[in-house]
Amino acid sequence: MSPIKATAVILLFAVTLQGCSSSDMRRILDIASERQLSTEEVAMGLKEALNKGVESGVGFLGTRDGFLETDYKILLPSEARQITDRLQRVPGFSQVESIVLERINRSAEDAVSRATPIFRDAIRQMTIRDAWDILRGDDYAATNYLILTTRESLYDEFNPVILDALDKFNALEYWESAVNAYNQIPFVEESNPRLDDYVTNQALDALFDRIAVEERSIRHDINKRTSDLLRRVFAQQDEET
Repeated sequence: MSPIKATAVILLFAVTLQGCSSSDMRRILDIASERQLSTEEVAMGLKEALNKGVESGVGFLGTRDGFLETDYKILLPSEARQITDRLQRVPGFSQVESIVLERINRSAEDAVSRATPIFRDAIRQMTIRDAWDILRGDDYAATNYLILTTRESLYDEFNPVILDALDKFNALEYWESAVNAYNQIPFVEESNPRLDDYVTNQALDALFDRIAVEERSIRHDINKRTSDLLRRVFAQQDEET
């Protein structure tokens, strides 16, 4: 394009913008600067969205009462409740269920607050070959992809953190004493359900749920797209829905 033609185009563009509202001007500028997104950029945008979900989940669940006083409160599994129900009539264990519940939920809150590096590492190592399909998928497509591809490895890394937290709050020691007392009751079948496995899975479920909440929010609320990359990537989704 010659300098004269280029100047004319710029002048025409400027005159056009004069009659536009601020929102119209923003849309015009977005269109003018739009370029085709690469699969790599889409993958980066999805990873950023998942990282925001992790931050949101850890921020919500990793504070005091993030589990204990919310809908994410971890309740005892049925086999453990069988033990606590019987122990309520045993001297020294009348409050056994409430004590165990508080300790395992405090353990989950503590463990989740240390989970960010584990999740970020898993997200960083993801290879999203079907990035466009995830972007065009349902409200939880990226979260579900993360669950399917990383949950097993995340469990292996997160379980020791849960174990450490359970020890920190003396949950395992207290539970062992409760189980020993239960197993001494005549005519009961000996039992010792693993609390660490159960709490690990419950904590992972809660974290994935919070990641899903954040993903859906980013997909539907442009104000949640707090970076240029998120705005560009999910604007592509907006155009196709």
